[in-house]
Amino acid sequence: MLSVGLTGGIGSGKSEVARLLGEHGAVIIDADRIAREVVEPGTEGHAAVVAEFGEEVLAPDGTLDRSRLGAIVFGDSERREALNAIVHPLVGARSAELRQAADEDAIVVHDVPLLVENGLAPLYDLVIVVDAPTETRLDRLVRLRGMAEADARSRMAAQATRERRLAAADIVVDNGGSLEELRERVAEVWRRLRDRA
Repeated sequence: MLSVGLTGGIGSGKSEVARLLGEHGAVIIDADRIAREVVEPGTEGHAAVVAEFGEEVLAPDGTLDRSRLGAIVFGDSERREALNAIVHPLVGARSAELRQAADEDAIVVHDVPLLVENGLAPLYDLVIVVDAPTETRLDRLVRLRGMAEADARSRMAAQATRERRLAAADIVVDNGGSLEELRERVAEVWRRLRDRA
């Protein structure tokens, strides 16, 4: 089994790279998706987040209001650390379960947004960083995700610098261009991963 860490700054296109690697046959373990699952109503994570942040982070249906919670934690590193201390161990445990369920010869890609920030690179056989220029990422967040520019800049600033991410990379996927260019780059990365496996 080849264990790959996949990361990139918000707006870099990391999720698209994960999707394309999945099309090639990679087993994708998506930390963001798992992070949502472990705080669904009725879970240990949900109870812990409400105990830490109060009921004002709940939507009317009892789920977490992610935008309200995000507004609290992205501007305050202490509050962000408190949230991470709840969510990260739960995500780690669930990710390990999914990895153990994969075939022995699988290429398992762990899609981990905060891989560099949390010092997780040593956990993987290699690390892929999806990279795009800062202004491109900002444009995607504002234009495609509908974020306010100030919110997008705040979230970008809360993550590792581009230089720090690139320093952790074994493979860099440049996603500053078109989707077709990205498809070609990912196909080449897949060939490299198969050779390595």
